[in-house]
Amino acid sequence: MARLTRAERQERTRGAVLAAARHEFAEHGYADAKVDRIAERADLTRGAVYSNFTGKRALYLAVLTDDAEQARDRARPPERSPGSAAAALGAFARIWLERLPLAGDTPGKGHLRLRSLSGVLDTDETRIALAELVRFEALLLALALEPRRAPSARTVRLAGLTQTLLQGAAHLAENAPGVGDPFDLARAAEHLADITLTDEADPAHLPFVAPARPAADRWTPPRGLRDEITGRRVDLGDDGLVVALGVGRLSAARDAVRSARPGDAVTFAVVTGDPAETGRLARLRIADLVGCLRRVFAAGDLPWPHVVMDDGAEVPAALGLSSADDLTEAAIRVRDGVVVARADGRGSGHAVAKLDGRRPSAEPIEQAGGGSSGR
Repeated sequence: MARLTRAERQERTRGAVLAAARHEFAEHGYADAKVDRIAERADLTRGAVYSNFTGKRALYLAVLTDDAEQARDRARPPERSPGSAAAALGAFARIWLERLPLAGDTPGKGHLRLRSLSGVLDTDETRIALAELVRFEALLLALALEPRRAPSARTVRLAGLTQTLLQGAAHLAENAPGVGDPFDLARAAEHLADITLTDEADPAHLPFVAPARPAADRWTPPRGLRDEITGRRVDLGDDGLVVALGVGRLSAARDAVRSARPGDAVTFAVVTGDPAETGRLARLRIADLVGCLRRVFAAGDLPWPHVVMDDGAEVPAALGLSSADDLTEAAIRVRDGVVVARADGRGSGHAVAKLDGRRPSAEPIEQAGGGSSGR
């Protein structure tokens, strides 16, 4: 029998730890689960567990993320999207509510079904990250409700309201399994489409965003990044906008989408200073949402911006940033393989989207990264 490579041994160990952790969390819940018992279940040492995961929270998030990504990868888009916003919200709610705990589930097993984060996020950083992710999820749902264009402010608010309904039902179901009829909740989601919500004016902060800088830099983008929405590889060398956003700044994606020109390709690279926990939280939430969207909307109606998870901060490095963390914001516009506009700091995506960035043919081309001074 051929000997396993180091990478294969590590992957096998990681799989054993995840399987053992899933049983431990289902039996004891997050609060009472023990890393020592997880190691014993996996027939490994405590050190072997910690060599793959930084702690119990990272391990719990990894279990939930693994479940969400498997569900996403199994999802197959229908041939046609629902014919109206009401029908789409009802279908989305019905699929999302499949996770509600069953009356016979143990509390721990019910939490795993819900992919619950109750009692898990106990730091300011993770709570801020979750709030930004929820806003980002609302944008993605709104983009599916109004495909192939920037969604109206009303639709984004409607998507957020739908999330509030579903998350509230989940929170109640954690403590009182069986309470709340999923069919009634789905019908309630349908009726939200007719609720009166006013469209907002442009955000007040946008006129104060620093303008993007014209550039003429060669662009050598990182390769091998995958779009979380479609599952396909993303070529960042194509014309369009590339926006690197820390998990703590994901709500800025809405301004970039709002300001993008018709036909602009937009890629959001999600980065973090803590891939083990905040990064896994982002992977969990985005994979969970995309898994539902793929089952409701036809492939051509899925959100049109690309979303890539950039744990290694390859995109910020290619943009010329010396470091990246949860508050990173930087963006470029690419045309014909050349960076023609760049910005960093608050509102970067909006600033780059608004600047035309047409480069005179006689203007010299510099090496990529030379025009950026960091955040």
